[in-house]
Amino acid sequence: MGEQSNTFFAVPQQRHDMLVKPDRDETARQEFVRGFKAFIQSGIVPGIHASYHNEVKPAFERQTGRSPRDRHEIRDLMIKHPLFQTYASLQRVSQELLWDVVLDSVERELPALMAQAGAGHGGTPLGSLTLDPSLDLPKYAVGVDIHCMPGGYGQDAGQGDVTAGALYDRGVYLYALGMMGPLNDDIGGSAAKFVRDRYPDFRPRRILDLGCTVGHSTLPFVDAFPQAEVHAVDIGAALLRYAHARAESLGKTVHFWQQDASRTHFPDGHFDLITSSILFHETSAKALPAIIRECYRLLAPGGMAVHGDLPPFWAMDEFNQFMLDCETYYNNEPYWGAMREVDQVALSVQAGFAAQNVEFCMAPSAYRAAAGHHRDFQAGEFAPGDAWQVLVTRK
Repeated sequence: MGEQSNTFFAVPQQRHDMLVKPDRDETARQEFVRGFKAFIQSGIVPGIHASYHNEVKPAFERQTGRSPRDRHEIRDLMIKHPLFQTYASLQRVSQELLWDVVLDSVERELPALMAQAGAGHGGTPLGSLTLDPSLDLPKYAVGVDIHCMPGGYGQDAGQGDVTAGALYDRGVYLYALGMMGPLNDDIGGSAAKFVRDRYPDFRPRRILDLGCTVGHSTLPFVDAFPQAEVHAVDIGAALLRYAHARAESLGKTVHFWQQDASRTHFPDGHFDLITSSILFHETSAKALPAIIRECYRLLAPGGMAVHGDLPPFWAMDEFNQFMLDCETYYNNEPYWGAMREVDQVALSVQAGFAAQNVEFCMAPSAYRAAAGHHRDFQAGEFAPGDAWQVLVTRK
């Protein structure tokens, strides 16, 4: 039994040949975790807001004669509050449970998924897959299981393994409560629509997606710019095997490469459009400037890069900074908070982009606009609201 009958999710996840098919018991467990996460966001988070603004902050102001300075001072106060302690604990438990229940389905179906990926989808492949066994995986990316995903992005057992991809594809859908759309592609779809709407005469010949994972955000650019040659890179071989097989099963032509986004093998000026989705907050302080410099090197004159992520801290008040920063502490996101304090505009200028060609913009959610759907509670990192923040740099 699939989730077609499930009323919890905003939309059923779209089937494709590589997506795991949870059985009845697995579906029940996955629905429980999704409901658990929804309860945390809709049932507990509003209480934390109320506790801070009606109780903790006023008490601090009476004692000190001032408001808390920043998210760090707010955290020092809130970690002593019983409701926040409950929230933090449940957040971590729900995230670990998410991967556990998806892993049941992946392990049961892994032989069939590997066979499917290895067999292809009949006829001549639409795209390609180029792996590099000699690639030195960056320590910042493989030194921690980001998002608590077992094995992390670099996990690869070899011999055609696709575990990381299968786990990520289903796991992201559950994490976002289905609110990223049936293909988990709202960030990429929103960015692609943003580019087409804002630059209607822009016709990229080659597109590069950095940190593509399983290609969720890559494929919308295939549809948005059918005349373009689309490439995508990531560090994980198992992710990329899955991404390639997934794209082929969906009839999309993408050339996947196992490369480091901070030092690719492509020639100078090779791409007209470079994109990334929720990549920046999973890179280190050393890697982020290198990635932006690499974008400048790879872009042809007149080209642009569009990087989608959540807003930087300067775009929100201190309490919401604190709440968003919980990902740093409870979801194995060591670069999350630090990245949001970085001046990405300054980094872009230092990389070579002219200051007048660098800006933050809001890309309205393509899925929500099409579906007429609006969230009624915070749905986690991958479904923050009705628009995505994008950093646009033009060469």
